[in-house]
Amino acid sequence: MKFKELGLDDQILEAIGYMGFEDATPIQQKAIPAIIKGRDLIACAQTGTGKTAAFILPVLHRICLDRKPGTKALVVCPTRELALQIEKQIQGFSYFLNINSIAVYGGGGGADFEQQKKALKTGADIIVATPGKLLSHLNLGYVKFNTVEYFILDESDRMMDMGFRDDIEKIASHLPKKRQTLMFSATMPAKIREMSKALLTDPEEFSFAISKPAAGVLQVVYLAHDPQKLALLSKLIGDKPAYESIIIFTSTKKNVSKIVQGLRRNKFAAEGISSDYDQQQREAVLSSFKQKKTRIIVATDVLSRGIDIKDINLVVNFDVPRGAEDYVHRVGRTARAKTTGVAITFVNEKDMYNFHQIEQLIETEIMKLPPPSELGEGPTWRIGKKPHGGRGGGGGKKKWGNKNRKSNNKGGHSKGRSNKGNWNKNKKKKD
Repeated sequence: MKFKELGLDDQILEAIGYMGFEDATPIQQKAIPAIIKGRDLIACAQTGTGKTAAFILPVLHRICLDRKPGTKALVVCPTRELALQIEKQIQGFSYFLNINSIAVYGGGGGADFEQQKKALKTGADIIVATPGKLLSHLNLGYVKFNTVEYFILDESDRMMDMGFRDDIEKIASHLPKKRQTLMFSATMPAKIREMSKALLTDPEEFSFAISKPAAGVLQVVYLAHDPQKLALLSKLIGDKPAYESIIIFTSTKKNVSKIVQGLRRNKFAAEGISSDYDQQQREAVLSSFKQKKTRIIVATDVLSRGIDIKDINLVVNFDVPRGAEDYVHRVGRTARAKTTGVAITFVNEKDMYNFHQIEQLIETEIMKLPPPSELGEGPTWRIGKKPHGGRGGGGGKKKWGNKNRKSNNKGGHSKGRSNKGNWNKNKKKKD
């Protein structure tokens, strides 16, 4: 279906065409008409399917139909990177409209705070915010959200994982009861449905390929002991000179520096990013990576959700993510918008139970390979008891398959422009 068939404002269609978009994705085809009709919505679709445009385009359309002073739409998302990205897409889609917006997030200086305060007091048309920082402004008493008509929660599952449920409910208490509420997510755990009952009214619901990586992702596991991982990583990257953009995920901030240093010792251009980096550092690293000045970026899960970086060739999970859904988001950085990519996960003996849970979630048994012979023998794949303590949980006795079972160890993008009408602007609850 073409965007022009969805009944959007002509100036929005002009901006979409300028940005190179013509065909709507399945989530956009379903969500846009429902939002234009005024329905509350729960929409679930895997990473990279165009969820941001699915809610921004119809909201912009409806704002154009009835222009009034004050803030009309509030978008809440889990991280500052995602807030900045959504706000940038709003700029692109509203290029020909007299609509202004601003991203509200933590980590900036006094000038950023004053700019956010001014926009919140005077009523920017669209506010995109992280929960903690928005609450800081709300608690100071100068924010008036009585004109808000659209309340949008993006990456709802991630916000629940980060402990933002209470913050979201407090934010909702500052909004008019009569409003349109939209929840977008890549997965749909029970806690999302529970919260939706409190925030939404008779919502329409759409789900597309829940919790499964895109079809274009080639997924591979290497069974490796921890001391083998850095050497294995360097060998794999060295064997793929044509891969220009590589993301390596690790679950700890400490490992980010360790991996970056190891790659640099092997003459690879690598930079790191985590919540320990200040906002200026994070933006500089991301900008260098997007411009392909930096080939490899090493990150925690701060980069796994919603960040639109085009043409990622390879994603490496240096360790198995803590949650099964996080695997889907990490892998979703590659093979976006019908492209292809490779996702490699290193699994040690302690993480086999966790990775088996991931395979159950995505309903796929992933090929498991041994490390190259020069690195020594890796662990043997076993699905046994849930590990005691650690990341696997609290010592449960449930067995997942045969303890002695072995695997087959055979070898084997939005482009926005600045909006003159926009406000000038340059996981936790610290955001």
